[in-house]
Amino acid sequence: MDDSGITFSILSHVDTCCSIRLRCRRASARHLRLALEPDNRRQFLRLLQRPDDAIRSLVISTKLLGTREWFVIHHTNCGMETFTDQAMGDLLAKSLDTAQLGEAGWRDVGKGPGSIDGKFIKWHTISDLAGSVVDDVVRIRNHPLVPKNIPIYGYIYDVKNGRLVEVNEATKAGKAAT
Repeated sequence: MDDSGITFSILSHVDTCCSIRLRCRRASARHLRLALEPDNRRQFLRLLQRPDDAIRSLVISTKLLGTREWFVIHHTNCGMETFTDQAMGDLLAKSLDTAQLGEAGWRDVGKGPGSIDGKFIKWHTISDLAGSVVDDVVRIRNHPLVPKNIPIYGYIYDVKNGRLVEVNEATKAGKAAT
């Protein structure tokens, strides 16, 4: 319900990172531009989630708000590309203090103690940007709580030029059943 007392439904659910470099209003894809306009209250934008975190909100926005399409958007120069699950586990095993990024990658500068528990967490790091979009769309599409009639689109946002580039394999994997 908006401030006029009128009930409305959500048309699009956009799942993307919270990087301040994303300027979604300048999106080049026509149908995404409408979904991402800040004055369009008929959209739902979630930030900083990979599929296991996002499914809860996606299902709620569809079941309770009537969302009819979902977008998964990753971006270039993502910090999740700068380390691996193993590297994060190793850093946390040494100390829980903030690490530093140097030319050779991340290094621990803390004094400890650390914890090996970081080695048992899936950090959802990214080694293949387009592949990660496909993986996320496939994971969402195959979840038992996701309606088969909801299309799921996959994109990469280029932080340098502000353009959205569709990941065709992801959009194909997210195609709605007819």
